[in-house]
Amino acid sequence: MKTLKLVFAFVAMLSLSAFTTVGDGDGYHVGDIATDFKLENIDGKMVSLADYKNAKGFIVIFTCNTCPYAVAYEDRIIELDKKYADKGYPVIAIMPNNTDVKPGDNMEAMQARAKSKGFTFPYLIDEGQKIYPQYGATKTPHVYVLQKTAKGNQVKYIGAIDDNYKDASQVNTTYVENAVDALLKGKEIKETQTRAIGCSIKV
Repeated sequence: MKTLKLVFAFVAMLSLSAFTTVGDGDGYHVGDIATDFKLENIDGKMVSLADYKNAKGFIVIFTCNTCPYAVAYEDRIIELDKKYADKGYPVIAIMPNNTDVKPGDNMEAMQARAKSKGFTFPYLIDEGQKIYPQYGATKTPHVYVLQKTAKGNQVKYIGAIDDNYKDASQVNTTYVENAVDALLKGKEIKETQTRAIGCSIKV
């Protein structure tokens, strides 16, 4: 009986660790200006937001190969890029994990995953883990929607992609799509912050 209680306690702890309330700890908040970065892409080239001269903004997603939550969202991330890249909001995916801890997230694994899934967007490695702390990302996936302004790339939304990581067909609210659609229409975003659901970033 004691063993059973310990198992239930462990499962409950894991479930709680999958959720992060936006605003916990340091990092960007909605309205902040995000600093640009220059990170290595899977093709060996260095990529920065400044490279996208015609972009209206960005869907920056911290994600990885090894987290089951991130894997569950891969097809939806691909669809986001297909839907919004041509409208001025491309997906920029960043792998933030320490590859010594998670070798399944190293550059070779990233290249293989991107090829097998047919990623249509940059898949960058946060070498030295310097960028994700600036953003305040804690999970994979963790999304930041940025809009280009006169002041710079302003954070307009932080959190989850949608409200059902388990089943795309059962999604009720598409947080990222709603945010980008509002920006494209010049309207206010109704939900600017949601809980990021995923695996903790490995340091």
